[in-house]
Amino acid sequence: MRILSGIQPSGALHIGNYFGALRQFIDLQRENDAYYFVANYHALTSVRDAEQLRALTFDVFVTMLSLGLDPEKATLFVQSDVPETTELAWLLSTVTPMGWLEKCVSYKEKIQQGLPAEHGLFAYPVLQAADILLYDADLVPVGQDQKQHLEITRDIAERFNRVHGGGQEVFRLPEAYILEAVAVVPGLDGRKMSKSYNNTIEIFDEPATIRKKVKRIVTDSRPVEAPKDPETDSLFNLFRLFAAADDLAEVERRYREGGIGYGEVKTRLGEAIIARFAPAREQRADWLAHPERVAAVRDAAAQRARATARVVLDRARAACGVG
Repeated sequence: MRILSGIQPSGALHIGNYFGALRQFIDLQRENDAYYFVANYHALTSVRDAEQLRALTFDVFVTMLSLGLDPEKATLFVQSDVPETTELAWLLSTVTPMGWLEKCVSYKEKIQQGLPAEHGLFAYPVLQAADILLYDADLVPVGQDQKQHLEITRDIAERFNRVHGGGQEVFRLPEAYILEAVAVVPGLDGRKMSKSYNNTIEIFDEPATIRKKVKRIVTDSRPVEAPKDPETDSLFNLFRLFAAADDLAEVERRYREGGIGYGEVKTRLGEAIIARFAPAREQRADWLAHPERVAAVRDAAAQRARATARVVLDRARAACGVG
């Protein structure tokens, strides 16, 4: 199947990005035709400094390579390297009702967080639809918070097919792929881990920084000897993502029986995070030492992505009469 997903370069990637998206990307590239991209057009709604955006785009691209996205198995590209994206977004916008965009929860949340109500933020789902439909994607790995946008993508595709397709399928309708068990990764304050909340642990934070951040995870005031509920505790829910099976079973038992303090769990969690990403940290150092290799991967992937995108865009252009 054709797999398609992307990540915004609006900041350094964190462990929520890893479990909510990147780990799935790595697994799905093995048996599928995978297309993954750095969504730098989308980042323009929040990153307004040109040099910062270039740096973040490079950083996210290298992070994805370092974690195990293989350019021999997947097409890993940068969104702006495929100009066909913005042309398709315009074609799709001509059949997208305003009401569909007005009901998007993500837009409302961003406005509540203080971002200006600009067209780019409002029309985000249309550009996202172009990202997905441009590659004839069958399956789209997304976080739970992006599920609504994928539903709108399907709605837009169906409407374009109906208006311009003449009974023929112009766009393939994609399906969402969500791992419910890790759909929401808790942050330092117990809310969803997000750069917007400033509650993240970055994948490539220095070990000392990881230990320091983990110590800040919010917990209640129950003493060591008191039983605790692992199901509702955000610290334990982070620990379960990193712990080996035996360690997880031991800590869960001690949570339920009493006899373990939050400080001990935080220490064990910090070391587990550092150990999990140690091999990727070495890979990252190697990529950073050879930026010409990064550039070669990016250029080759852009050519492959554009070749695929051109076929779909030409199909859409012909259907609506501009090509």
